[in-house]
Amino acid sequence: MQFSSLQQHIIKSCHGRREKVDRKIFIEFYKGKNIKESLRTKIVTKSLERLIDKGMMVGYGVRTPKKWFIKEVRITSLGKKMWQEWLNRKQRKLPV
Repeated sequence: MQFSSLQQHIIKSCHGRREKVDRKIFIEFYKGKNIKESLRTKIVTKSLERLIDKGMMVGYGVRTPKKWFIKEVRITSLGKKMWQEWLNRKQRKLPV
């Protein structure tokens, strides 16, 4: 499975924790880059929704009739497993 750099940052920051993680941490990924604040929020929200749809994260927040507002996320066991597989695949060495 391929992960974007933002998704890698999200999963890495959630991987070692058992409790919920506030989404404000993920917006700091774009700190120092020339992107508007509103676009940062949209990009992070879209990445979180995609990870939730894949079953790798669980989102906590408020539901309105038309939209979810995600406030916190937690990594699932499937997310931990996929992250470990991705790390192991990344660190393979060539046979001698």
